[in-house]
Amino acid sequence: MRYAFKNATLVFLFVSLFSSCALKQATDSAAEVAQWEEQAARVTIVRDDFGVPHVYGKTDADAVFGLLYAQCEDDFNRVERNYLWAIGRLAEVEGEEMLYSDLRARLYMTEEEAIAQYEKSPEWLKELCRAFADGINYYLYTHPEVKPKLLTHFEPWMPMYFSEGSIGGDIESVSTKRIQAFYEENKSLGLNSYGHSLVQPGLLEEPKGSNGFSISGQHTASGKAMLLINPHTSFFFRGEVHAVSEEGLNAYGAVTWGQFFVYQGFNEKTGWMHTSAYADVIDEFEETIVEQEGKLFYKYGEELRPVSTNEVTLSYKEGDEIKQKTFTTYRTHHGPITHKNGDKWVATALMWKPSEALIQSYTRTKKRNLQEFDEMMQLRTNSSNATVYADADGNIAYYHGNFFPRRDTAFDYSKPVDGSNPKTDWNGLHPVEETIRLVNPPNGWIQNCNSTPFTSAAEYSPKQEDYPVYMAPSPENFRGVHAIRLLQKANNLTLDKLIQLAYDPYLPGFEVLIPGLVKAYDKQKPNDPKLQEAINVLRRWDYAVSKESVAMSLAHFYAINSLRNGSAPKGLSLMERFDHYTKVSPEEERLALFRQTLAQLEEDFGQWNTPWGEINRYQRLSGDIQQAFNDTLPSIPVGLASGNWGALASYGANAYNTKRLYGTSGNSFVAVVEFGDKVKAKTLLAGGQSGDPASPHFADQAQRYADVQFKDVAYYREDVEKRAKATYHPGEAANK
Repeated sequence: MRYAFKNATLVFLFVSLFSSCALKQATDSAAEVAQWEEQAARVTIVRDDFGVPHVYGKTDADAVFGLLYAQCEDDFNRVERNYLWAIGRLAEVEGEEMLYSDLRARLYMTEEEAIAQYEKSPEWLKELCRAFADGINYYLYTHPEVKPKLLTHFEPWMPMYFSEGSIGGDIESVSTKRIQAFYEENKSLGLNSYGHSLVQPGLLEEPKGSNGFSISGQHTASGKAMLLINPHTSFFFRGEVHAVSEEGLNAYGAVTWGQFFVYQGFNEKTGWMHTSAYADVIDEFEETIVEQEGKLFYKYGEELRPVSTNEVTLSYKEGDEIKQKTFTTYRTHHGPITHKNGDKWVATALMWKPSEALIQSYTRTKKRNLQEFDEMMQLRTNSSNATVYADADGNIAYYHGNFFPRRDTAFDYSKPVDGSNPKTDWNGLHPVEETIRLVNPPNGWIQNCNSTPFTSAAEYSPKQEDYPVYMAPSPENFRGVHAIRLLQKANNLTLDKLIQLAYDPYLPGFEVLIPGLVKAYDKQKPNDPKLQEAINVLRRWDYAVSKESVAMSLAHFYAINSLRNGSAPKGLSLMERFDHYTKVSPEEERLALFRQTLAQLEEDFGQWNTPWGEINRYQRLSGDIQQAFNDTLPSIPVGLASGNWGALASYGANAYNTKRLYGTSGNSFVAVVEFGDKVKAKTLLAGGQSGDPASPHFADQAQRYADVQFKDVAYYREDVEKRAKATYHPGEAANK
């Protein structure tokens, strides 16, 4: 009886404790909901006629709360996936193939470290991070029909993993294949690329990057500075937003789903556009590992330093089960061990200052002039990007990167360096004044198209010999050539004329490639009427893309076949390869590749003389992140072309078990902005604002996108109210 009584007492105590905890949890939840509702009452969301959310809050935190709520309304699927990727939990949803993407995230920061980064942040930033989480969580609370794939509750430390805004940022250039080879099998895996910078796209890939132009008043009709914001990203990666507070926030532009700052955009006084700089900001250090008494050390000068270790357990989905795998990860003072070269372990060093990067990303949106913008750039955490700038004072500027470790130029950091030699260590950062920077050049314009900064302002560009080689290894490209030609003739620009310039159809890559083919035909003079007719189409071509152009179809596939099957030596850039195929390659090879092109067009489209618009299409059938394409379903002809060929308005299209080519990357969000007493802007978004096929804003800009028909931006409150289609507080049903 005493034993039974004792157990009954324990059961009673346990039940009481459990009930107490459950009651506390319910109380906390009720308090949390009350706090959300109180904050939501301070936020107003106005949806305009294109579904763009204009979010008004009393404080910056209120605006962030409303901004995240609105993003979730538009595409919670993409918000959630971005954080699954960023915090290293993607394999729990997408399976074991994403396990090493997750491990990569945890190599650079564990959850505990992310929480510590959040806790050490200034209070104002912590408040924004809390508002970020609260805005998403309130959306989920008020939309029980939305079923997250995994993240049912968002935490304020999560933005520490996703602090910069570019697609993947620096960490994405760290190879998951090499991580897998090391941590799964502890072996070397020979790859041709090093992790010393953002990885340049392959020859047959659409260029990942952007165009940015800043133009002073000497070339504009109004005498005011103008800015072209032209990111080249995967479609639907960013939404268009407007966030306003009574604390000075009034930022308009593109936001990467799930982030609480406008990444590329403008306020009333300043505008900023990021292009991928491809600067050398990531380095690999080969470590000499020594084992003593069961412990690991690495050589550093004359000493042995202990290798830091940590246990990381990751979950992954396999069928209907969730399984786990535990890894022992390793780190030196250079960074985490990411792979192995021969018998050397390799640590990959990159910029990792989450709190500081968030501070820079957010405060950028509130700067009012060039001096303030310069001061913000002194944080030096915008590592993967160049920045093109313009403002209401008439200034234009360019920063080729922002984060540059100071290195000993006796070593080649484009390849792995000896981590045991202290001379290879990073020695602090270059101040902004020592980096490649350009302010108000006399020519009155600046351009960057992921190309060399040494042509950014024609003869007034920075000089290559004035900077370490690691600051700007990027070569020129056809988009840069195209931009310079246009800007050298640009005058009396208006917003509409700037749009025309940004969409100029000329393709300078083909002025190099096609004459070599025509010359080969003229020399060989084969007796082939079809070949002669096709060559004459190219002979008469003005190298401009259009939906109606047959020459564009011929040139595109001839270029693809040349790059894929031609004899150019490995290691040449695309520009060098085109030069090879027009000057060096055998004439018989050029004609053979062109015959292959004609046969391909006949097989896939029934005739070799198929207009480009019949082939190059826009199609969006669902809100899926990786959507399927179908030749039998409706699509829109698009008269744009690949940035590889020099198209400023980049349209990256491929076949996906289809005959037709469907665009998935390139021009996504595009804006032209004019500064002055009042800011004016026009924008265009691929497809539309919403990821929901049932929304009127899923495809309401698709035809406009194909027709290059920009929409006017409603920036000032009175203009927003005139175009308002729905006005509501978060948690309420939208109403007029």
